[in-house]
Amino acid sequence: QVQFLESGGGSAETGGSLMLTCAVTGFTDSTEMAWFRQVPGKEREGVAGFHPRSGRRDYADSVKGRFTISLGSARNTLNLQMNNLKSEDTAMYYCAAYYKTGIFAFSWYEPGQWKYWGQGTQVTVSS
Repeated sequence: QVQFLESGGGSAETGGSLMLTCAVTGFTDSTEMAWFRQVPGKEREGVAGFHPRSGRRDYADSVKGRFTISLGSARNTLNLQMNNLKSEDTAMYYCAAYYKTGIFAFSWYEPGQWKYWGQGTQVTVSS
């Protein structure tokens, strides 16, 4: 059975940091995972993706150099370290798992390419 447990969301000031954690069960160590975010009225957007078999990490241009996706110390956990936060990072953040098809590097940021989703954790950045 697939289960997600997301944590780490909350409030931060501009320039501050937060780390999100996604603990998943029901997957193997080779399951692709990603973080997405969404604000009301806008489409869900890919933030960072991780392809375990190749070690590949991909990022949205808006977060490159500020966010880092990595495996957690516990098995089947995925972290998103967010530094130098900006007000535009305010959103509901979702963990996704199991990339459906196609070349990961070309489509990881498309929500439709992911089969399983967490419930989301809110991140609010204010000045």
